[in-house]
Amino acid sequence: MSGSGVRLDWQRYVPSVVKSQEAGGGREVFRVAEDLRARIAGGAYPLGSFLPPQRELATEFKVARDTVQKALEVLKEEGWIESRQGSGTRVVKVMQVQSYTAKDAKEGQVTLREFFDEAFDAPEIVLDVYTLTSESLETQVKAQVNRIREGEVTPRRVVLRMLLPEQSLDSPYPRALADPDEPQKDRPDDELTVLLKERLHDIERRNSDSIRQSLLQLQAEGLLESAHIEMRYVKIPPVLKLYLINGTQAVHGPYTITERPIVLSDTETIRALDVVPMDSKLMHYVKDANPRSRGSVFVDTWQEWFDSVWNHLAR
Repeated sequence: MSGSGVRLDWQRYVPSVVKSQEAGGGREVFRVAEDLRARIAGGAYPLGSFLPPQRELATEFKVARDTVQKALEVLKEEGWIESRQGSGTRVVKVMQVQSYTAKDAKEGQVTLREFFDEAFDAPEIVLDVYTLTSESLETQVKAQVNRIREGEVTPRRVVLRMLLPEQSLDSPYPRALADPDEPQKDRPDDELTVLLKERLHDIERRNSDSIRQSLLQLQAEGLLESAHIEMRYVKIPPVLKLYLINGTQAVHGPYTITERPIVLSDTETIRALDVVPMDSKLMHYVKDANPRSRGSVFVDTWQEWFDSVWNHLAR
């Protein structure tokens, strides 16, 4: 929804052939690309590893192989993967996490997955998260759900608080940019911007719902004694992502704004000002016994910020 409260119907802009999942509909391309991007960024496919064959991915996602091919083209355009005929699709970029602790001071080699694995080894997990779309978080939660189902870890309780941008917020991105190659477009850039924001909100809703349902399902099955998930929304432009883990660790990084093409459908690609949440370069700090140490001050400062926004600004 835009700042004016106008909601545009996505479907009327998409040709009927695009609406068919078998024809590689635009939304299915987005879904596959977002899921694979999150897996790569979250460490499921490490740097230098190969993605499963397209046929396997098509079966897993229940889409046509053509849809997978288009999703891979999106990731290739963003620089995550490279493909060579006969050699498969290789991961050439992952989410960077710089850890500022003595044991993990290895630049570019720490993944978000490592921190979540460690957190879910504990009997109780407390997560405070401020994020734009929850893509990375949804990937990490899915990985931990699988570990719980396989009996690898047996936590008793999960408490998750999520801060998300208010959907009525007039955020400066994503925003459609004028295309110098098509000065006489049928639709103005402001209408395209509304569509881009609707797309962003769809991504956030889908990921948030998945996180909630996954954890509550574990509780319903008795695999968790308690799962408490609360989401609040705040009118603050999302400029960073923040994970506070068990009150002792903080993973934090700014979103970098860039110009990039965004595919709305099989027949329409929009040049836009946007961020790629998975591109965020993250920093990791750990709280220790010294309240004045760099790690302790960093974690405590951001925990105070999160609590203040949660209690006074979020709804």
